[in-house]
Amino acid sequence: MLYGKEHVQRYQETDGAEGHDWNNTTVLLLTTKGRNSGRAYTTPLIYQKHGDDHVIVASKGGDPDDPEWYKNLVANPEVEIQVKGDKFTSRARTATDTERPELWRLMTRTWPDYDEYTKKTNREIPVVVLERIP
Repeated sequence: MLYGKEHVQRYQETDGAEGHDWNNTTVLLLTTKGRNSGRAYTTPLIYQKHGDDHVIVASKGGDPDDPEWYKNLVANPEVEIQVKGDKFTSRARTATDTERPELWRLMTRTWPDYDEYTKKTNREIPVVVLERIP
């Protein structure tokens, strides 16, 4: 099974032919700029489409701390996305309180473990909307 750096490498080499479909869901590659280092970091993340946007969840498996990629995009919301062979720039933002319930349901339908992760942490797990920049 693909995971981590190997997942990113195979996804990039095959334009997502290997790595986009994963464990009965779909994965995109998110590239953020390190908030301290300025380096590019690429992370494979489960996503779903919502209208023209892509939606991801900053769960870190229910860890008490937000994932590094989320901290990076909060500091610098312009990110690069790859969905299969399509590579583009997006603006990332945390879902509003109004949007969050619908988007959370969308994401838990594709990855039910997100509901389990909420039981492991006191933080509200962020839902992130990726809006493509034309």
